[in-house]
Amino acid sequence: MSATLDAPRKLVGQPLKRREDPRLITGAAGFLDDVKLPGMTHAGVLRSTVGHARIRSIDKSRATAMPGVIAVYTGQDFLDLNPLPCAWQAGKVQNNVNTPRVLAVDEVHHVGDPVAVVVAETPYQAADAVEAMAVDYEELPVVVDAKRATEEGAPQLHENAPNNVVLQWTCGKDASEVDAALAASPVRLDQHIVNQRLIPTPMETRGAIGRYDPGTGDYTLWATSQAPHVMRLLITAFVMGIPENKLRVIAPDVGGGFGAKIFLYYDMPLTLALSKKLGGRPVKFVEDRSENYLSTTHGRDHVTDVQIGATEDGHITALKVKTYANLGGYLSTIAPGIPTTLYGRMVAGCYKIPNIHVDVTGVYTNTSMVDAYRGAGRPEAAYLIERVCDLVADATGVDPADVRRRNFIQPDDFPFDTGIGMLPYDSGDYEPALNRALEIVGYEDLKQEQARRRVGGENRLIGFGLSSYVEVCGVAPSKWIGLPGEGWGAGLWESANVRVHLTGKVVVTTGTLPHGQGHETSFAQLVADELGVPYEDIEIRHSDTQGTPFGFGTYGSRSASVGGTAIFKSVAKVREKAKKLAAHMLEAAEEDIVWENGRAYVKGSPDAAKTIGEIALQASVAYDLPEGMEPYLDETTYYDPPNCTFPFGTHVCVVEVDQDTGQVELNRYVAVDDVGNVINPLIVDGQIHGGIAQGLAQALYEGAVYSDDGELITGTMNDYAIPKATMVPIYELERTVTPSPTNPMGVKGAGEAGTIASTPAVANAVIDAVSHLGIRHLDMPLTPEKLWRAMRMAQA
Repeated sequence: MSATLDAPRKLVGQPLKRREDPRLITGAAGFLDDVKLPGMTHAGVLRSTVGHARIRSIDKSRATAMPGVIAVYTGQDFLDLNPLPCAWQAGKVQNNVNTPRVLAVDEVHHVGDPVAVVVAETPYQAADAVEAMAVDYEELPVVVDAKRATEEGAPQLHENAPNNVVLQWTCGKDASEVDAALAASPVRLDQHIVNQRLIPTPMETRGAIGRYDPGTGDYTLWATSQAPHVMRLLITAFVMGIPENKLRVIAPDVGGGFGAKIFLYYDMPLTLALSKKLGGRPVKFVEDRSENYLSTTHGRDHVTDVQIGATEDGHITALKVKTYANLGGYLSTIAPGIPTTLYGRMVAGCYKIPNIHVDVTGVYTNTSMVDAYRGAGRPEAAYLIERVCDLVADATGVDPADVRRRNFIQPDDFPFDTGIGMLPYDSGDYEPALNRALEIVGYEDLKQEQARRRVGGENRLIGFGLSSYVEVCGVAPSKWIGLPGEGWGAGLWESANVRVHLTGKVVVTTGTLPHGQGHETSFAQLVADELGVPYEDIEIRHSDTQGTPFGFGTYGSRSASVGGTAIFKSVAKVREKAKKLAAHMLEAAEEDIVWENGRAYVKGSPDAAKTIGEIALQASVAYDLPEGMEPYLDETTYYDPPNCTFPFGTHVCVVEVDQDTGQVELNRYVAVDDVGNVINPLIVDGQIHGGIAQGLAQALYEGAVYSDDGELITGTMNDYAIPKATMVPIYELERTVTPSPTNPMGVKGAGEAGTIASTPAVANAVIDAVSHLGIRHLDMPLTPEKLWRAMRMAQA
């Protein structure tokens, strides 16, 4: 039907350009460092230059005397502040918790650990004063490798964590049962797999501005945060010990997060406490890039040994997984939940594997904290199981695509329980996505071309890699993820308020917030369709704890499926109240009222309709309301999902490898994703594009490296190789659609899919290119030097 006044074009499903982009790309946005307050001061942080040491003394005399310096403080000045909390401890196991203080006291545990702070009139004066301070350290032994940290005689970081073990966690069947299944399997394989440490590298680094009002005792915090309400709760209840209502947290425009801005960092309560010490002068702290690399959380860093059982025709019969997860020198806010719930419970991928045992050891090392990074546990799980599929294909001679087909969970199996403690997968139809990806890329022709080049001895080898993934999004319900279950220290519901003003304009406030996802556009599309009001008349508000209902923020691809559903339900409440009022206005029975395109009318009499604007006006002036009805169209929802959602898909990567140099060229990249129903295809495509870039970067370029004494060797962008635009291919995207039954919109989640799928697709392609040389596995990043050396050794 063409768009008319009576039947306006539906906006859900339309690729609208993001309404927030003009301000973001023209310099009109307001990021943290754009915030200027009267009397603003600036903080500079002195950081540890050694990986592990006792602090003998800190000489701050020179710094204190420098021009512009207002005050210098050490950890001893903030003993009234509690250590930062670890809000997600692994469920039902012992967690040996050690978290950082706002400034280190007595001992440092990694290079970059904050040990003192200078407050000055300008950031340059603060930086100069930091350079003038001197610390006398008693250096202690250092360990940076997770597995070595657990061995007898390794340096000990914390007294309450013997052998540096944070947690010991298992899921799946008993180890003995899986051992028996492995012994009975005709095909037995073992593989050591390293999922290297990554540095998130958002465009905007982190920071905080704290302001104390001595007249009211109120605090205000501006922070580069993905979860301002959660920050308010953690700071007030756990660190500062003040009432929650005494702190307002505002997240300005956030220049990328990728998970690293979910967490509570030392500078948030530190700037607040500093402002109080200074009688209310605001204090700003903004990291530079080197500081960001040293002390904002890192991601991944797993070392895994996997034992695989299979049949000769490629059916996977058993998996036994042993993983050491490096969590750094302290526990970050949700660190223990990543290698347990989000990794361990997802290692089955999209496959029916009857016997699985996963054993995870979380470990302290003298490195920066490790926590969620785009995908958070699911990329590690997907990489593991997709390498397993290719290893089984190599061992059995079965085509990698057929290994996947033969092990797929089938459509009639849903909801499906993998047997390792994850909630049942909601819906899925995996084979069409695989088939379509292979069709687009020309899989059979590629195999022939690969064979031709190998027979002809050509220098440029071709390889192609598959990745059929499934991920968990919108993690919930609260009773499963919370303390009685998986150990998360709160709920994971989401909130939304929808208010229709007397002029008919609509304001939506949500507990989720954007840092590149396009909430202001997608949510407005949703409300426009469900309420029948013009898209331009809808405003989406977020990111300020004073103006929005409590919400848990944006991460884990939860915004549409959880936050969007809260909005959907609030709109439904507004619509039902409007129908009730319209019935009163039209002197009709409520059951006879039809709501259509923002108008209410008596069944059979559409010409006598009341518009949403007329109804909102009546509700606002309240001259004539039904008995017992409150004025105003204003509804709030707190939505706790009954289950998670489980997007899936297949990605295929085609590469060429130069045998003379080891250089990898990405020739093609095909992605067929299923994220359920799509609100805005343009935004989803953008999310997939960005995710693929980050995932292929792990496969080929990125890797954080520490020296044995704890120095971050890749501590600048000169040494840490994030990809440029010229280093990624043109993406070929398609979708299948399998709606989720978990929420009324049928959406699943798209923000992390590209990252989860792309790393194994690219790695599998590169290894496939050189597999005829006898190379069955190489650890990432697959750099030219690593490939060149592997090929030389194989050909020796």
